[in-house]
Amino acid sequence: MQNVRYSVVIPVYNEEEVIRETYWRLKSVMDQTGESYELLFVNDGSRDQTAELIVAMGEKDPSVTLIQFSRNFGHQVAITAGMDYARGDAVIVIDADLQDPPELMLDMIAKWREGYDVVYAKRSERKGETWFKRQTASAFYRILKRMTEIDIPLDTGDFRLLDRKVCDEMKRLPEKNRYVRGLVSWVGFRQTAVEYVRDERFAGESKYPLKKMLKLSMDGMTSFSSKPLKAAGIAGVLISAAGFVYLLVVLIEKWFTRVTVPGWSSLIALQIIFSGCILMFLGVIGEYLGRIYDEVKQRPLYIVSSVYTKKSEDQPALRR
Repeated sequence: MQNVRYSVVIPVYNEEEVIRETYWRLKSVMDQTGESYELLFVNDGSRDQTAELIVAMGEKDPSVTLIQFSRNFGHQVAITAGMDYARGDAVIVIDADLQDPPELMLDMIAKWREGYDVVYAKRSERKGETWFKRQTASAFYRILKRMTEIDIPLDTGDFRLLDRKVCDEMKRLPEKNRYVRGLVSWVGFRQTAVEYVRDERFAGESKYPLKKMLKLSMDGMTSFSSKPLKAAGIAGVLISAAGFVYLLVVLIEKWFTRVTVPGWSSLIALQIIFSGCILMFLGVIGEYLGRIYDEVKQRPLYIVSSVYTKKSEDQPALRR
């Protein structure tokens, strides 16, 4: 089997409007390295013509591989599958929407050649995004940094280069609710950043609406910190304390004034105390229990229905 110097992992989901441009820009950049490479497109259950277009590219270019999921498993899982199949000495992860410029990969490769094991792209500016998304993203990264003991770099996404040994260690991390950029920080090794300005999408729509962003945020927090559980306890104490203070107030009103309804005040105060505590604890504990439930089922992280390359077609594969 031919040795591969670079593996480029590209998760795709309904990207027919941009996939041709993505392919040509990636190919143009990788050809400049003068070394062998492979382009691993992971089709995460696209419902448009994305897969067909990639196969057409692969008919003319043996560096193209299409990994076809049996259904949509999610962006982070698609990245994981690409890493599992990657054969290169260095593995580069990049989205297909061209917000992350492929040309920056040459800078990442230069840093890798200097001896760094992980080179991540840090956003100095985000074009084409709403004020709300910029502010919430910034707040999330900073909250996560304070909550975890792992140094997860601020203002970074999944656009990064991993050395082969880092990629091999990532394969040993089997958790289901994945936050890949956090896992890369967790494994350690020598890491550095290259800064860039993030562009607008070349075409199509964002595949990370608010609902998915919230899930990713929750995955990041629960995967790398138990502080939400501690915060629930603190919040429960504060709510209880507030309830007791209120109880004192209504008792004083009852004893020294005639403005209260007999029995009503104490009942409401007790409801505030116990309802606040119970709901807070149940919500946070439920998040952690849900993730434990996902882990103990031991289902495969993803299912690949076929793998297409110029030399090999329809090779079904199932991850452990």
